Amino acid sequence: MSDPFGDEPRSRPGQQLEHQIGQDLSTLSLHELDERIALLHAEIARLEQTRAGKTASREAAASVFKL
Repeated sequence: MSDPFGDEPRSRPGQQLEHQIGQDLSTLSLHELDERIALLHAEIARLEQTRAGKTASREAAASVFKL
């Protein structure tokens, strides 16, 4: 039986969750929306961490070449 309120996840355990920017969100359940929000928060944190590392490297290199 289908879930008329979209509360039940359609994905299977162990299935890789993917999110495509701009995809139609109307077909996703509440659970799937929550999963994607968590996935995107984790990805943002990963991007920020990588950016901070690159910024630190750039600043370190710039300080070496300052006279």
